[in-house]
Amino acid sequence: MDFIKSKKPEHCVFCKAGANIGGEDKDFIVHRGEKCFVILNRYPYATGHIMIIPYKHCQKFEDLGDEELSEMMILAKKFVPVLKLAFAPDGFNMGMNLGAAAGAGIADHIHLHIVPRWIGDTNFMPVLAEVKIHPTDLEGVYKAILQALKATA
Repeated sequence: MDFIKSKKPEHCVFCKAGANIGGEDKDFIVHRGEKCFVILNRYPYATGHIMIIPYKHCQKFEDLGDEELSEMMILAKKFVPVLKLAFAPDGFNMGMNLGAAAGAGIADHIHLHIVPRWIGDTNFMPVLAEVKIHPTDLEGVYKAILQALKATA
């Protein structure tokens, strides 16, 4: 928790969201862990698109500590069933875009995407350079994930 209270880079939207204790509804944070938090993607590739983000401002995968990496995977394991319950997807894309050349929209702060997928959907990044955004009701998705999280606890 010391990192949450420490000074963050002013330009980083992920650091700002992670440090905004009490602002979970505003920032669409669905869970806070010790080293990472889970947030809705404001520009989702599909309904239910979440990101797992370490509180630590870190650009390079190799600079993440084992504790952050471990918690990211533990949270991914926790949230796949939550998303299944909330949205009944047929599968998931899960991964990281490391660097702007790999398609990272926010390349300065590493994060793990979990994107629900349905058979026949055609929306997931058809061409990396021309990403399609999926229109969705973020407040409704936020509430559905929180409800499913309670049901799976």
